[in-house]
Amino acid sequence: MPSSRSRPVEAMVRLSGGLFRMGSDRHYPEEAPARAATVPGFWIDRAPVTNREFAAFVGATGYRSVAEAPPDPRIYPGADPADLVPGSIVFRPHSRPDAMRFWGDWWAFVPGAHWRRPDGVARECDPGHPVVHVAYADAAAYAAWAGKALPTEAEWEFAARGGEDHGEYAWGDELAPDGAHRANTWQGRFPFENLVEDGFAGTSPVGAYPPNGFGLVDMIGNVWEWTGDPWSGGSGHPCCASAHAAIARRVIKGGSHLCAPNYCRRYRPAARQPQAVDSGTSHLGFRCVLRDG
Repeated sequence: MPSSRSRPVEAMVRLSGGLFRMGSDRHYPEEAPARAATVPGFWIDRAPVTNREFAAFVGATGYRSVAEAPPDPRIYPGADPADLVPGSIVFRPHSRPDAMRFWGDWWAFVPGAHWRRPDGVARECDPGHPVVHVAYADAAAYAAWAGKALPTEAEWEFAARGGEDHGEYAWGDELAPDGAHRANTWQGRFPFENLVEDGFAGTSPVGAYPPNGFGLVDMIGNVWEWTGDPWSGGSGHPCCASAHAAIARRVIKGGSHLCAPNYCRRYRPAARQPQAVDSGTSHLGFRCVLRDG
Protein backbone atom coordinates (compact mmCIF):
# COMPACT_ATOMS: atom_id res chain seq x y z
CA MET A 1 0.00 0.00 0.00
CA PRO A 2 1.40 3.42 -0.85
CA SER A 3 2.37 5.95 1.77
CA SER A 4 3.24 9.61 1.59
CA ARG A 5 4.61 12.21 3.94
CA SER A 6 2.57 14.86 2.13
CA ARG A 7 -0.90 13.35 1.73
CA PRO A 8 -2.61 10.18 2.97
CA VAL A 9 -3.41 7.13 0.89
CA GLU A 10 -7.03 8.24 0.82
CA ALA A 11 -5.94 11.18 -1.37
CA MET A 12 -4.65 8.79 -4.04
CA VAL A 13 -6.56 6.60 -6.47
CA ARG A 14 -5.44 3.15 -7.59
CA LEU A 15 -5.75 2.61 -11.35
CA SER A 16 -5.43 -0.89 -12.75
CA GLY A 17 -3.86 0.28 -16.00
CA GLY A 18 -4.40 -1.41 -19.32
CA LEU A 19 -4.74 -0.70 -23.02
CA PHE A 20 -6.10 2.67 -24.16
CA ARG A 21 -6.18 5.03 -27.12
CA MET A 22 -3.48 7.68 -26.71
CA GLY A 23 -3.21 10.87 -28.76
CA SER A 24 -5.54 12.31 -31.38
CA ASP A 25 -5.64 12.73 -35.16
CA ARG A 26 -8.30 15.46 -35.02
CA HIS A 27 -6.57 18.39 -33.38
CA TYR A 28 -2.97 19.64 -33.11
CA PRO A 29 -0.23 17.84 -35.07
CA GLU A 30 1.89 17.11 -32.01
CA GLU A 31 -0.90 14.89 -30.66
CA ALA A 32 -0.81 12.55 -33.66
CA PRO A 33 -0.94 9.76 -34.39
CA ALA A 34 -3.68 8.28 -32.27
CA ARG A 35 -2.33 4.90 -31.22
CA ALA A 36 -2.77 2.06 -28.81
CA ALA A 37 -0.78 2.37 -25.59
CA THR A 38 -0.55 0.28 -22.45
CA VAL A 39 0.27 1.28 -18.90
CA PRO A 40 0.70 -1.00 -15.89
CA GLY A 41 -1.24 -0.35 -12.71
CA PHE A 42 -0.32 2.66 -10.57
CA TRP A 43 -1.57 5.05 -7.91
CA ILE A 44 -2.13 8.72 -8.71
CA ASP A 45 -2.92 11.77 -6.62
CA ARG A 46 -6.63 12.51 -6.72
CA ALA A 47 -5.91 16.23 -7.16
CA PRO A 48 -3.01 18.50 -8.08
CA VAL A 49 -0.60 19.29 -5.27
CA THR A 50 -1.94 22.30 -3.39
CA ASN A 51 -0.19 25.30 -1.91
CA ARG A 52 -0.91 23.85 1.54
CA GLU A 53 0.85 20.60 0.66
CA PHE A 54 3.79 22.32 -0.99
CA ALA A 55 4.15 24.53 2.07
CA ALA A 56 4.38 21.38 4.22
CA PHE A 57 7.21 20.14 2.01
CA VAL A 58 9.03 23.48 2.25
CA GLY A 59 8.53 23.60 6.01
CA ALA A 60 9.92 20.09 6.45
CA THR A 61 12.93 20.50 4.17
CA GLY A 62 13.73 24.21 3.88
CA TYR A 63 13.48 23.84 0.12
CA ARG A 64 13.79 27.01 -1.97
CA SER A 65 12.05 26.92 -5.35
CA VAL A 66 13.70 27.85 -8.62
CA ALA A 67 11.72 31.09 -8.82
CA GLU A 68 13.01 32.17 -5.41
CA ALA A 69 16.68 32.00 -6.42
CA PRO A 70 18.63 34.21 -8.87
CA PRO A 71 19.15 32.47 -12.23
CA ASP A 72 22.61 31.03 -12.85
CA PRO A 73 24.39 33.38 -15.32
CA ARG A 74 26.24 30.39 -16.80
CA ILE A 75 22.93 29.08 -18.14
CA TYR A 76 22.04 32.43 -19.73
CA PRO A 77 25.22 33.70 -21.39
CA GLY A 78 24.96 37.31 -22.49
CA ALA A 79 22.07 38.13 -20.19
CA ASP A 80 22.10 41.49 -18.46
CA PRO A 81 23.03 40.81 -14.81
CA ALA A 82 20.29 43.22 -13.80
CA ASP A 83 17.76 40.82 -15.31
CA LEU A 84 19.02 37.77 -13.42
CA VAL A 85 16.81 38.21 -10.39
CA PRO A 86 14.41 35.83 -8.65
CA GLY A 87 10.99 35.73 -10.24
CA SER A 88 8.66 33.83 -12.52
CA ILE A 89 6.34 34.16 -15.52
CA VAL A 90 2.92 35.68 -14.88
CA PHE A 91 -0.11 36.10 -17.13
CA ARG A 92 -1.01 39.76 -17.65
CA PRO A 93 -4.44 40.22 -19.27
CA HIS A 94 -5.07 43.16 -21.59
CA SER A 95 -8.32 44.97 -22.29
CA ARG A 96 -7.58 46.07 -25.87
CA PRO A 97 -7.61 43.50 -28.68
CA ASP A 98 -5.50 45.75 -30.90
CA ALA A 99 -2.66 45.49 -28.37
CA MET A 100 -2.40 41.73 -28.83
CA ARG A 101 0.28 40.56 -31.25
CA PHE A 102 2.06 37.54 -29.80
CA TRP A 103 2.43 35.63 -26.55
CA GLY A 104 4.90 38.16 -25.14
CA ASP A 105 2.10 40.70 -24.94
CA TRP A 106 0.29 38.75 -22.25
CA TRP A 107 3.16 36.99 -20.45
CA ALA A 108 5.75 38.82 -18.37
CA PHE A 109 8.67 37.82 -16.19
CA VAL A 110 7.77 39.36 -12.83
CA PRO A 111 10.53 39.79 -10.22
CA GLY A 112 9.39 38.44 -6.88
CA ALA A 113 6.74 36.10 -8.28
CA HIS A 114 6.91 32.58 -6.87
CA TRP A 115 4.63 29.95 -5.42
CA ARG A 116 3.80 31.91 -2.25
CA ARG A 117 3.12 35.14 -4.19
CA PRO A 118 1.73 34.00 -7.55
CA ASP A 119 1.16 37.55 -8.82
CA GLY A 120 4.49 38.87 -7.59
CA VAL A 121 2.81 41.10 -5.04
CA ALA A 122 2.19 40.82 -1.32
CA ARG A 123 -0.98 38.70 -1.73
CA GLU A 124 -0.39 35.23 -0.35
CA CYS A 125 -1.41 32.13 -2.28
CA ASP A 126 -4.69 30.35 -1.54
CA PRO A 127 -3.94 27.18 0.48
CA GLY A 128 -6.52 25.01 -1.29
CA HIS A 129 -5.55 26.04 -4.83
CA PRO A 130 -2.96 24.17 -6.93
CA VAL A 131 0.61 25.27 -6.33
CA VAL A 132 1.97 27.19 -9.34
CA HIS A 133 5.30 28.75 -10.36
CA VAL A 134 6.92 25.35 -9.91
CA ALA A 135 9.75 24.56 -12.32
CA TYR A 136 10.42 20.95 -13.23
CA ALA A 137 13.08 20.61 -10.51
CA ASP A 138 10.59 21.84 -7.89
CA ALA A 139 7.97 19.28 -8.88
CA ALA A 140 10.56 16.48 -8.98
CA ALA A 141 11.94 17.46 -5.56
CA TYR A 142 8.48 17.39 -4.00
CA ALA A 143 7.73 14.03 -5.59
CA ALA A 144 11.01 12.54 -4.28
CA TRP A 145 10.31 13.86 -0.78
CA ALA A 146 6.85 12.32 -0.89
CA GLY A 147 8.25 8.96 -1.98
CA LYS A 148 6.55 9.26 -5.36
CA ALA A 149 7.36 10.29 -8.93
CA LEU A 150 6.00 12.50 -11.67
CA PRO A 151 3.71 10.61 -14.07
CA THR A 152 4.77 9.59 -17.52
CA GLU A 153 2.78 11.17 -20.32
CA ALA A 154 1.03 7.85 -20.94
CA GLU A 155 0.12 7.41 -17.26
CA TRP A 156 -1.19 10.97 -17.10
CA GLU A 157 -3.32 10.63 -20.23
CA PHE A 158 -4.71 7.25 -19.18
CA ALA A 159 -5.74 8.77 -15.85
CA ALA A 160 -7.19 11.91 -17.46
CA ARG A 161 -9.44 9.93 -19.78
CA GLY A 162 -11.18 8.40 -16.79
CA GLY A 163 -12.14 5.33 -18.82
CA GLU A 164 -13.66 7.51 -21.59
CA ASP A 165 -11.44 6.22 -24.39
CA HIS A 166 -13.02 7.84 -27.44
CA GLY A 167 -14.52 11.13 -26.29
CA GLU A 168 -12.90 14.44 -27.14
CA TYR A 169 -13.02 15.45 -23.50
CA ALA A 170 -12.65 13.54 -20.28
CA TRP A 171 -16.46 13.53 -19.96
CA GLY A 172 -17.58 12.99 -23.58
CA ASP A 173 -17.77 14.98 -26.79
CA GLU A 174 -19.19 18.31 -25.56
CA LEU A 175 -17.06 20.94 -23.84
CA ALA A 176 -19.95 22.16 -21.65
CA PRO A 177 -22.75 19.55 -21.73
CA ASP A 178 -26.14 21.14 -21.08
CA GLY A 179 -24.30 24.43 -20.54
CA ALA A 180 -22.46 23.16 -17.46
CA HIS A 181 -18.71 23.77 -17.31
CA ARG A 182 -16.82 20.64 -16.33
CA ALA A 183 -13.39 22.25 -15.99
CA ASN A 184 -11.81 25.61 -15.24
CA THR A 185 -11.11 27.09 -18.69
CA TRP A 186 -11.38 30.50 -20.38
CA GLN A 187 -14.74 31.72 -21.71
CA GLY A 188 -14.59 34.59 -24.19
CA ARG A 189 -11.96 35.87 -26.59
CA PHE A 190 -8.52 35.16 -25.23
CA PRO A 191 -6.49 37.03 -24.04
CA PHE A 192 -8.50 40.22 -23.56
CA GLU A 193 -12.06 39.10 -22.80
CA ASN A 194 -12.77 36.67 -19.98
CA LEU A 195 -16.50 36.22 -19.38
CA VAL A 196 -15.86 34.08 -16.28
CA GLU A 197 -18.97 31.99 -16.89
CA ASP A 198 -17.51 29.22 -14.74
CA GLY A 199 -16.94 31.54 -11.78
CA PHE A 200 -13.13 31.59 -11.79
CA ALA A 201 -10.92 34.14 -13.55
CA GLY A 202 -7.75 32.42 -12.32
CA THR A 203 -7.04 29.14 -10.59
CA SER A 204 -9.83 27.44 -8.66
CA PRO A 205 -9.76 25.37 -5.47
CA VAL A 206 -8.95 21.76 -6.25
CA GLY A 207 -12.13 19.74 -6.60
CA ALA A 208 -14.35 22.67 -7.60
CA TYR A 209 -15.49 20.66 -10.62
CA PRO A 210 -16.86 17.11 -10.86
CA PRO A 211 -14.38 14.22 -10.86
CA ASN A 212 -13.76 12.13 -13.94
CA GLY A 213 -14.69 8.47 -14.26
CA PHE A 214 -11.73 7.45 -12.11
CA GLY A 215 -12.61 9.89 -9.32
CA LEU A 216 -9.79 12.30 -10.20
CA VAL A 217 -10.33 16.06 -10.12
CA ASP A 218 -8.79 18.88 -12.17
CA MET A 219 -7.12 16.59 -14.69
CA ILE A 220 -8.44 19.03 -17.29
CA GLY A 221 -8.18 22.82 -16.93
CA ASN A 222 -7.24 24.82 -13.83
CA VAL A 223 -3.46 24.33 -14.20
CA TRP A 224 -1.21 22.52 -16.64
CA GLU A 225 0.65 19.61 -15.04
CA TRP A 226 4.24 18.46 -15.41
CA THR A 227 5.01 14.94 -16.58
CA GLY A 228 8.37 13.24 -16.33
CA ASP A 229 8.75 12.71 -20.08
CA PRO A 230 11.10 14.75 -22.29
CA TRP A 231 9.34 16.62 -25.08
CA SER A 232 9.26 15.12 -28.57
CA GLY A 233 7.02 15.82 -31.52
CA GLY A 234 8.27 19.04 -33.09
CA SER A 235 8.22 22.58 -31.79
CA GLY A 236 4.74 22.37 -30.34
CA HIS A 237 2.96 25.53 -29.27
CA PRO A 238 4.38 26.60 -25.91
CA CYS A 239 2.13 28.90 -23.92
CA CYS A 240 5.19 30.73 -22.71
CA ALA A 241 8.85 30.36 -23.58
CA SER A 242 12.18 29.91 -21.88
CA ALA A 243 14.65 32.77 -21.97
CA HIS A 244 17.20 30.40 -23.50
CA ALA A 245 16.42 28.17 -26.48
CA ALA A 246 18.86 25.44 -25.39
CA ILE A 247 16.96 24.67 -22.17
CA ALA A 248 15.55 21.14 -22.08
CA ARG A 249 11.78 20.76 -22.26
CA ARG A 250 9.32 18.32 -20.73
CA VAL A 251 5.76 17.42 -21.64
CA ILE A 252 2.96 19.19 -19.79
CA LYS A 253 -0.65 18.06 -19.98
CA GLY A 254 -4.22 19.05 -19.22
CA GLY A 255 -4.61 22.67 -20.24
CA SER A 256 -5.40 25.45 -17.80
CA HIS A 257 -7.80 28.24 -16.92
CA LEU A 258 -6.24 30.18 -19.82
CA CYS A 259 -7.19 27.67 -22.53
CA ALA A 260 -9.86 29.15 -24.82
CA PRO A 261 -11.65 27.97 -27.98
CA ASN A 262 -10.22 30.84 -30.04
CA TYR A 263 -6.61 30.24 -29.04
CA CYS A 264 -5.73 27.01 -27.25
CA ARG A 265 -8.10 24.04 -27.36
CA ARG A 266 -5.86 22.00 -25.12
CA TYR A 267 -8.43 21.23 -22.43
CA ARG A 268 -8.45 17.59 -23.59
CA PRO A 269 -6.65 14.45 -22.39
CA ALA A 270 -4.77 14.03 -25.69
CA ALA A 271 -3.42 17.59 -25.73
CA ARG A 272 0.23 18.17 -24.92
CA GLN A 273 2.73 21.01 -24.90
CA PRO A 274 6.45 21.52 -24.31
CA GLN A 275 7.61 23.47 -21.28
CA ALA A 276 11.17 24.58 -20.55
CA VAL A 277 12.35 22.92 -17.35
CA ASP A 278 13.78 26.15 -15.96
CA SER A 279 10.47 28.01 -16.02
CA GLY A 280 7.47 27.92 -13.77
CA THR A 281 4.39 29.93 -14.67
CA SER A 282 1.23 31.20 -13.02
CA HIS A 283 -0.80 28.37 -14.60
CA LEU A 284 1.47 25.34 -14.20
CA GLY A 285 1.38 22.80 -11.38
CA PHE A 286 1.69 19.01 -10.97
CA ARG A 287 0.49 15.84 -9.29
CA CYS A 288 2.35 12.65 -8.42
CA VAL A 289 2.11 8.91 -8.97
CA LEU A 290 3.25 5.83 -7.10
CA ARG A 291 3.98 2.80 -9.21
CA ASP A 292 3.31 -0.79 -8.22
CA GLY A 293 6.34 -2.68 -7.07
